[in-house]
Amino acid sequence: MKVKEAKKITDSFTRTTKMPGLSYSLPAWECKTGSKLRKIPGSVCASCYALKGNYTRYPEIKKAQYRRLKAMRSPLWVEAMITVIKRQKWFRWHDAGDVQDLEHLNKIFEICRATPDTKHWLPTREAWIKNHLDSKPENLVIRFSPPMIGQQVDTWPNSSMVVTEGATCPAPSQGGECGDCRQCWDPAVKVIKYGKH
Repeated sequence: MKVKEAKKITDSFTRTTKMPGLSYSLPAWECKTGSKLRKIPGSVCASCYALKGNYTRYPEIKKAQYRRLKAMRSPLWVEAMITVIKRQKWFRWHDAGDVQDLEHLNKIFEICRATPDTKHWLPTREAWIKNHLDSKPENLVIRFSPPMIGQQVDTWPNSSMVVTEGATCPAPSQGGECGDCRQCWDPAVKVIKYGKH
C-alpha cells in the first residue's frame, strides 16, 4: 500500500509542535472513562485540555477527529496505519481521546508489532487495559493516567500523573516542547509527573 492511499483510509494524522513525531488524535468527547470523569470536580478530565483551546476553536479539528474514529472501522485501517507509522521513529497514540474498546487495543498492538523500529507511547485512563499488558508489544509503552489531580498509581509498570507542583516533564521550561526528552516512550521511567495545564 502506498502512503497516499494509506492516508485516505486513516484520514489525517496530528503533528503537534511539542512532540518529535506524529500522533493520532481522537475526539475527547468519546472517551469512555473520561466522559464520566469530566463530571467529577478535581479530576484531570474535569479540565481536559482536549476539550478547549484549539481543539474547540477550530471546527475542522473536531471533524477530523471524528473522521479518524470512523476510519478505525475500515478493514484496511491496520495496514494503512502501518504504512504511515513505519516511517516514524516516535509515535504517540491519542494526543486527544483514548482507547475505545478491546478491538481497538488489539489493533494498536498489531500495528506496533508490525512497526518494530518505531517507539510507541500510549497514555490512557482505561484501567481495564491492565488485564492485557502481557500481550503488549515490546516497543509500546502504555502509561496509565489516574483520574484525580495529584493521584499516583504504582501498580502499573508505567504511569503518569498530573500535579500542581513537582512536575518531572521538562516541556514547560523548554518552550512547551519535548526537545531531547523521551521519558514518555522510555519503559525504564516508571512515573512521569505533568504540570496541570
